[in-house]
This record gives sequence, C-alpha cells and structure tokens, in this order.
Amino acid sequence: MKPCEAALSCDGNQPSAEPMVTCYLRYVIDPSKLEEFEHYGKLWIPLVEKFGARHHGYFLPSEGANNVALAMFTFPSLALYEQYREASSKDLECQAAFQYAAETGCIISYERSFFRPVFK
Repeated sequence: MKPCEAALSCDGNQPSAEPMVTCYLRYVIDPSKLEEFEHYGKLWIPLVEKFGARHHGYFLPSEGANNVALAMFTFPSLALYEQYREASSKDLECQAAFQYAAETGCIISYERSFFRPVFK
C-alpha cells in the first residue's frame, strides 16, 4: 500500500505528524514539441505514484503562453519526497523518462517550488 493510501494524508482526511508537501513544477517547453512533452508527463505520473505520491497531473498550454507547462504532486511528508528523489535517481524507468526528455528536447528548463497543501 502506498504511503498516501495508508495514512489517508494525501487527500487531507487524516492529519499526519509531519506536514504534507506538494511539489510544483513549472516547465518552459519547446512549443513545437508539445506532443513529446505530453508523453513525458504521462510517463512520470505512474512513476511518481509508485514512490508514494498523489500526482495531481500535468497542465499543458491552452490559452496564453504556449511554452509554459505545470505539474504538481503531493507526498505525505518532506522525508518521503526526499526518499523519492533518492530512489528515483536509481530507478531504470525514471532514468528512461529523463533520457526521453533529453533526446526529444521537449523541456527547455524547469523549476521546483514546494508548498503545504490545504485540501479542506
């Protein structure tokens, strides 16, 4: 069972001892490679979830800027996020997803920010 399922903390139903953390990713993408970026996002959703997060999805350009995309996912704690970062760096599927982005050039740059979510 994933940590989010076990503690019910990723949906805010049960308080945890350590506050949840939501990772907000802002990407600058190549707008001519939107399909490639969408594929990249679809690769990462189950990968992040396999490490215990609740993925809130990727958000692709629609109106406005055509080169900005977003993603958000929540871990029950910062400690579990840090474990994910360590484990994902050694995971073959995660390495393949990073390689896909590098080969296609769909991501120009990205930045991470962290938030404490409020669901209720």
